[in-house]
Amino acid sequence: MDDASPPLQIDREIDTRGLNCPLPILKAKKALNDMQSGQLLKVVATDPGSLRDFEAFARQTGHGLVDQQTVGAEFIHVLRRR
Repeated sequence: MDDASPPLQIDREIDTRGLNCPLPILKAKKALNDMQSGQLLKVVATDPGSLRDFEAFARQTGHGLVDQQTVGAEFIHVLRRR
């Protein structure tokens, strides 16, 4: 059993599997615009470039990049709405 921090309370999840840059970022941006400050957005992507793209997106927009994971061929990003 893993004693890591409790699972994140995801407020919204979007599936961008099969989409390439810049579509995962654009869909995340649209979803974040409809969310409240502090809420968490989970993005599931298959574009390997999305790891770098979401790091840059968070830096440029001020949204928090809470977590990034690679699970098999999928890349999971969790953003906190600023």
